[in-house]
Amino acid sequence: MGAQSARSRALAVLRIRSRATAVALLPAAASVVLLAGGSTGHLTGGGWDVARGVVSAIALVVLLAAAAVALVVARARPAVSPTIPIVEKTAPDLYRLVRDLADRLDVPAPSAIALTPDCDSWLEDRTHPAHGPPARRGPGESGSGDPKAPVAPVLVIGSPFLWWMRVGELRAVLAPVVAGTGPSAHPDIAAARRFIRGLDAAVAVSSSGSRGPVARAVLGGVGRVARLMLTGCRVHAAEMERGVAAAAAERAQAVDYGLRIVAQEQVGLAYAGWDRLLTRVALPAWRMGRWPARLDAGVVAALTELSRRDRLAAQDGSFASRLGERPACDLLEEPGTVDEAASLLAARLFHGGPAERGPDWAPVDWQEYPDEVVDRKWRTEAARLHRVLDSLGVGAPSEGPEGPTLARVLDHLSAAPTSGSVADRPSGPTPRGAAPDPAAESSQALNGQAPTAEGLETPAPGAEKLDEAVVGADRDGTSLDALDALSATLAAEVAREESARPVSSGPPAGQGSPDGALWDEGALPLFPLQPPRSGRELLADHVTAMVCCAAVDTAGAAPGLDWLDGPSLLVDGERTADLSPRVLSLVEDGDVEPLKDWLTRRGVRAEKPVRLV
Repeated sequence: MGAQSARSRALAVLRIRSRATAVALLPAAASVVLLAGGSTGHLTGGGWDVARGVVSAIALVVLLAAAAVALVVARARPAVSPTIPIVEKTAPDLYRLVRDLADRLDVPAPSAIALTPDCDSWLEDRTHPAHGPPARRGPGESGSGDPKAPVAPVLVIGSPFLWWMRVGELRAVLAPVVAGTGPSAHPDIAAARRFIRGLDAAVAVSSSGSRGPVARAVLGGVGRVARLMLTGCRVHAAEMERGVAAAAAERAQAVDYGLRIVAQEQVGLAYAGWDRLLTRVALPAWRMGRWPARLDAGVVAALTELSRRDRLAAQDGSFASRLGERPACDLLEEPGTVDEAASLLAARLFHGGPAERGPDWAPVDWQEYPDEVVDRKWRTEAARLHRVLDSLGVGAPSEGPEGPTLARVLDHLSAAPTSGSVADRPSGPTPRGAAPDPAAESSQALNGQAPTAEGLETPAPGAEKLDEAVVGADRDGTSLDALDALSATLAAEVAREESARPVSSGPPAGQGSPDGALWDEGALPLFPLQPPRSGRELLADHVTAMVCCAAVDTAGAAPGLDWLDGPSLLVDGERTADLSPRVLSLVEDGDVEPLKDWLTRRGVRAEKPVRLV
């Protein structure tokens, strides 16, 4: 039933295309009738001559406009997702699994396989002429026959799935996706999709780039026509895709039905682990100019740690026993190389980092992460905190004979009065969605609920926005106390450093790079992970960093990596989980006693100078 609905909606889309063509040809047809009548002596006279001239001129203009629209629609490059291409020689077992799955579903096999650094999988048509030569036909498809037969789409697989899921689970998850190649092979559905993608690309072309006035006028008209046709196709296209999805799901019901239920639970876990790994672990490294080279392997470590900590998961023996089964990444010949390429692409998409490694953009192994990222992060934030204190004239300068000390920070914060003010306003812009709670997402995932993709934020604004907020508060009569002034100045300093981050260059061409430069470079990062943080939250982070530096330098503590929470402080080899509440008591309430008690018990000397970067 879904396939029939999809075909009927595809025909509706094609009828809109036919009507648009008929409208474009109507003035030309009228002109031909008038010219033919004049040549045969039937439509003669001054009035008919004027009509022939006017209609012929209108027909010429309409034909030229229609040709311009058709040319832009045909040649505009539809959006292509940035992915890591996987050729068959580098993953013969993976191709064999997908080919066998397509045979079981009785559908054409995908023409190729690619990986995306995200928890999702889909089919993507890349046969548009602007994308280069058509992709080869999928395994099992005949190379003879109708030369206009649609080429099977590319199968895009989320790389975290390969590392976390077992082979059987991956096959069950991919079954409804691969089943979608069946409707995609239908000529009407394929033609309707090409038409929609062409219109969408034409709209993008007409609204991007800086051009001359003539080109802007022409492309503006093309864009208006394309938007008009897209509006007419919108409902039919949406219903067509729903029908395709329903038909694919119905066809895949017969493949590993019981295993698919279990696999969907692992999809939810992969979402939770991937989100925490990016926001808690990868993001601090990206800010330091380093990118973890094994993010997908880190997903396995993070979810294994999640199962160890979670009481329900620990009681469920199946959670641990499945780790003994063959992981899907074994289907790759060189999983480490693929993981590194996916990790670099993830840094580019989610952080806007460079497309290639370099002196200021180097990979980091998990073994090096505590020293190369965690320790450097703490000392960088501690140095920033002391620079801000210097600028505010607080206590002794950090370059004095004693050097920067934790006692200087504690004395200033404990002596400052507290009050809610503009420092508690988020220093980032309005988010696209509510910032996600990773702990809640992990709990949802363990119950089979996949967290949403909302909560991804836009980058931090320039420092001048923060300065305007502080000045505006003073003008409105809101007095900033010393603690709020410190928070606001610190937030402004962080915003300046973020805005000064260099813009990354385009992706390199060739094997191992994303599939061409057919995506908008100016939109990077596509999904920034930086949540909005208030001035007090930034201050708490920097005070925590200063405490950790003092603990490392004076009490024998060490930087560590927690797979679920990111940078952590290790005391006697154990992760400290009781530091954050004491720092918050100091920053929010000005109560320094809980933190001082913690420092005394841990043997941290607040009066001793620490090493900064």
